[in-house]
Amino acid sequence: MAKHPSVDRRDFLRHSVVAGASAAALGRIPDLRAPGPRPAAGVPLLVTSHDNDTGQSAMRAGWNVLTSGGSALDAIERAANIIEDDPEDISVGYGGLPNWNGVVQLDACIMDGRTYNAGAVASLENIRYASSVARLVMERTDHVMMVGPGALEFARSWGMREEDLLTERARATWLRWRERLSDSDAWGPPVHLRDGADPAATGPLDGEPDSTTGTTNVLAVDPDGNVAGLTTTSGMSWKIPGRVGDSPIIGAGLYVDNDVGAAGATGRGEDVIKSCASYFIVGRMREGRSPQQACEDACEMIVGRYHAIGSDYIPSEKFVAINRAGEYGCSQMPLSGQPAMSVRHAGGLEIYRGSGLYG
Repeated sequence: MAKHPSVDRRDFLRHSVVAGASAAALGRIPDLRAPGPRPAAGVPLLVTSHDNDTGQSAMRAGWNVLTSGGSALDAIERAANIIEDDPEDISVGYGGLPNWNGVVQLDACIMDGRTYNAGAVASLENIRYASSVARLVMERTDHVMMVGPGALEFARSWGMREEDLLTERARATWLRWRERLSDSDAWGPPVHLRDGADPAATGPLDGEPDSTTGTTNVLAVDPDGNVAGLTTTSGMSWKIPGRVGDSPIIGAGLYVDNDVGAAGATGRGEDVIKSCASYFIVGRMREGRSPQQACEDACEMIVGRYHAIGSDYIPSEKFVAINRAGEYGCSQMPLSGQPAMSVRHAGGLEIYRGSGLYG
């Protein structure tokens, strides 16, 4: 395959692909760089990639910890637990959409910049607070990651309560997805009723949406300047059982450096794993880039990897980052919309809107 000519950053952004996961059209992409001054709040600082009501509640709870003598680590765990508790959140904890077999499997990781320590769990079933289990792995073992039945047994040993994480909403969504997999398999109404002869028998099952790849990141700097972060998720909906995305992988779904800052990722984990995106973002901040710029650099880097092999593919990652000075940023590669994050600082709670690629 012939090499693509090298281009500088601005030229790349102007001439890159404007497309979705399977599009092939070429177009012009606006400059990724967010206009205006670098967003900064100083420390302490707490952010989450969730910008909904639950994300804002998480910020309030975490902030109370952070300003009452708690560490950055304590604050992010408390905030994450609020999100993991929400049955309406279909991408994290209780209520997350299940795998192919209808089983909810959770992934999470946590990293403490102050101690350069990390912990993670993957394919964890029946335990709501995956982020708290990850913290136990970090603090109570000499390991970094535990998976599957071993992670469950470990959580049990610390008194974590087992429960069915599949809510009725998530179950209905999974059942509907299963029925729509094919019009020639055995799932769904009887064949002779599939043409709408009996609306009561063939009406759609409740449950929205059909799929998700969402996740949440929570990052913090405490008053002493110590940085911590975590990422927690139920993973890609309908995933092959045992699939692990980027969320529990240090350097991919999360990375923390106490001298620099922290970054986290949401979206399609396969691309984040291949690019070590969170580590990349922290590395860019170490080189002097702001959190906003570093998140944009990661978007550009991933799109550039596909561009280099002649592919028009653009995934849908979202990145959030903070630095030790209390600056923050976020960017993503969506088809539409603008990325946002909840930010809590001494001035109050705000929804910060970053930058993205637009088709």
